Amino acid sequence: MKWGLAVAAVTVAFTSCKIDEPKMTNSSFETMTVKKSDIELPYKFSARMKGQNDVTVTPQVSGQLMKICVTEGQQVKQGQTLFMIDSRNAHLELEAAQANLQAALASENSAKLEYESNKNLFDKKIVSSYMLNNSENSYKQAQASVSQARASVNRAKVNLGFCTITATVPGVIGEIPVRPGDQVSPMTQLTMLSGNTTMYAEFSVTEAIVENMVKEGMKASEVEKYISQLPDATFIMKNGTEYPHKGRVVSLTGVVNASTGSLTSKVSFPNPEGHLYSGIQGTVVMNFAKKDVIIVPQYAVVRLQDKAQVYKVQADSTATAVDVTTADTGNGKDFIVTSGLNAGDRIVTTGANNVTEGQKVLFPETEKK
Repeated sequence: MKWGLAVAAVTVAFTSCKIDEPKMTNSSFETMTVKKSDIELPYKFSARMKGQNDVTVTPQVSGQLMKICVTEGQQVKQGQTLFMIDSRNAHLELEAAQANLQAALASENSAKLEYESNKNLFDKKIVSSYMLNNSENSYKQAQASVSQARASVNRAKVNLGFCTITATVPGVIGEIPVRPGDQVSPMTQLTMLSGNTTMYAEFSVTEAIVENMVKEGMKASEVEKYISQLPDATFIMKNGTEYPHKGRVVSLTGVVNASTGSLTSKVSFPNPEGHLYSGIQGTVVMNFAKKDVIIVPQYAVVRLQDKAQVYKVQADSTATAVDVTTADTGNGKDFIVTSGLNAGDRIVTTGANNVTEGQKVLFPETEKK
């Protein structure tokens, strides 16, 4: 009797708690209707910077290097003194040339007086034409000697000037492999001066991007027009920092490299603060517009081995897997669908990884929405 009462009590207790059994619920999926739109795709190219005027600094005369007036990495102005070579011999050559010029001028003056005197005597029929002609020739020879002496003086001044080496362009001093006291000659490289007011980023562009450039018969004016229509370029440093000034494409080679299938491009970047240097590497980014393309979220694309699929919603609200080909947009969020879908198709987005073939993905509650 006690056991009977206990069983009854338990039965009443369970009944009073009213425990609900779990019910089957439909999974929730999000869908979208695909359409065509425009997008800008970032194309990235590995590039190396080069100065607009990278000048190899070498002496024009031989001699002992007396002084180095700059340091490696120093920013210099045009005309600033860089190196000084022993100029004592050049000074002596200049003094000798000036002395020769004075002697030539004296000889010219004497020849001139003799010529003028003979000319007067010839007019009075005192001397013969032979004497007049001789004096005239001597005067002309003296004039030629003066010209040669003046040229020697100018040459000596130039050689003296070569003893002081100045910057031909504004820029940055590269490595200096010489030291004061070294014997230098025109074959000696003193340094590399990188003219960095404007810098060029050189890189290779695939033929597919610039296919208009390789059309047969394209005129030079058409090439220039094509280049002028290319988008601005951004330079990204190796540390990920974006250079603040935009660049413009200034040249594209007209010949495709047979081994790489690419063209060499050059982008000009202003460098007013001098932050860019020759030889630094980075990435050039250019945004090219794509028009009338189908764009879908990356999570709507299901990867199955080497295939890419999306689930297309049929008229009866069931999902069918469709093979698609995609291209990356570079924004980390979307794909461009190049084949497999048409504008107006409805696909599953959120939850696409959980869909099975033929599963119903739209329910009355969703459809009302």
